[in-house]
Amino acid sequence: MPTTETTLSWPKATEEFAEPILPHAELQDFCAFHFDRRKLYLQPFKDGHTSPLYLFDQAILRERAQRFQATFKAVLPALSTYYAVKSNNHPEVARTLIEEGLGLDVSSGIELTLALDLDCKEIIFSGPGKTDQELALAVAHAERTTILLDSFGELERLEKIAGAEKKELRVGVRLTTEGNPLWRKFGIALNRLPEFWEKAQACKHINLQGLQYHSSWNLTPDRQLGFIATLGELLAKMPATFLENLYFIDLGGGFWPEPGEWLQAQATRVGTIGKAFGHEIKDPLKHYRLPALPLANFAQKLGQALTRHIFPKCCCRVCFEPGRWLCHDAMHLLITVVDKKADDLAITDAGTNTIGWERFESDYFPVLNLSRPELTEHSCDILGSLCTPHDIWGYSYWGETLQEGDTLMIPSQGAYTYSLRQNFIKAPAPVVVLAKQPATSSAHKTCTVNTQPNQGR
Repeated sequence: MPTTETTLSWPKATEEFAEPILPHAELQDFCAFHFDRRKLYLQPFKDGHTSPLYLFDQAILRERAQRFQATFKAVLPALSTYYAVKSNNHPEVARTLIEEGLGLDVSSGIELTLALDLDCKEIIFSGPGKTDQELALAVAHAERTTILLDSFGELERLEKIAGAEKKELRVGVRLTTEGNPLWRKFGIALNRLPEFWEKAQACKHINLQGLQYHSSWNLTPDRQLGFIATLGELLAKMPATFLENLYFIDLGGGFWPEPGEWLQAQATRVGTIGKAFGHEIKDPLKHYRLPALPLANFAQKLGQALTRHIFPKCCCRVCFEPGRWLCHDAMHLLITVVDKKADDLAITDAGTNTIGWERFESDYFPVLNLSRPELTEHSCDILGSLCTPHDIWGYSYWGETLQEGDTLMIPSQGAYTYSLRQNFIKAPAPVVVLAKQPATSSAHKTCTVNTQPNQGR
């Protein structure tokens, strides 16, 4: 009988593939910052609101918008910033960012209508599979909408619609270089840009002025830098008429917030490998992080790459479409313990329909007991009230203890939660705008609650 030889043992796998540990001191600072603001967070209940609810921290959002623009304008004076509405589609989020001088990046007729209703003056309409009705809406508001085309077919349909309305449109085209086959749904291949330019010139109502590229989950700028270098090589081969007409290059968004991606143990590579070896990984008091580079690092490196590869060939504006980086810390979720079934098992009044997906099976965010604050983390399964076992908020909480009626907060739920909420079994949570207060970084904050060593009880 042939034998098989295991080339990677379980201990060896844990050694080679372990993600960095999330530093405990940094996590404590994060929790302390929010515990210090607990009176502010609990005020909506005194004003008559009930759990569960989202808290919208408008001051934090404004600070993020100002910092993003200032950071990139320091290296790219010709800059335009558009908020990606899909990351959080609450109207007040978009309105706040318009007030901060941002445009809006929309990906559907629904989002375009929201932008128009908010009287946004600068809109870019991106995304695959735009319908004729959606394109017609954009054409009707061509004076403030730039359409980012996604295909040759979309170019032909848009020319027909614009011709019927006798309107000239400024457009861009999305380019894709991603190796993942599923990313083929976005844009056109880089090597087809010359052909697209020729077809666009033949369209009497289309003025092709820009190029767009987007990569997601950017913990570092490496993919963006690679695209800029490749694009520079392509632009060197494009005709002078194209370069003279090129007004903007849009590098998309996908910037990851600076604290990095926080992970549950079972969501790490070691956890995934462990399942293959028959090891169930669950360590509720041990957390992991994929680090992200600071925004200033992105700005410096992208600015240098553009100066080297793009600006010698054409003078153009640079556009970005941040979403997650802006709104990540601008919303928090408040829920209430309704049933303590054991010392290590609690049920809350909110289900994960509130955030739209089983996020906390993989992502880690501290569950903070605002009713009994303490900088101590305890092992406890914090679950929702939906009829599904995947209704999980976390495997631990921060606080002195946990009792029925306690108010818990899951911070930094502003990105890709509110927009994905579902009316499943229970109603989605409403949004309450926090009272105005200065935006302060969660770093270097002193907590006034009890401090104890990190230990379970």
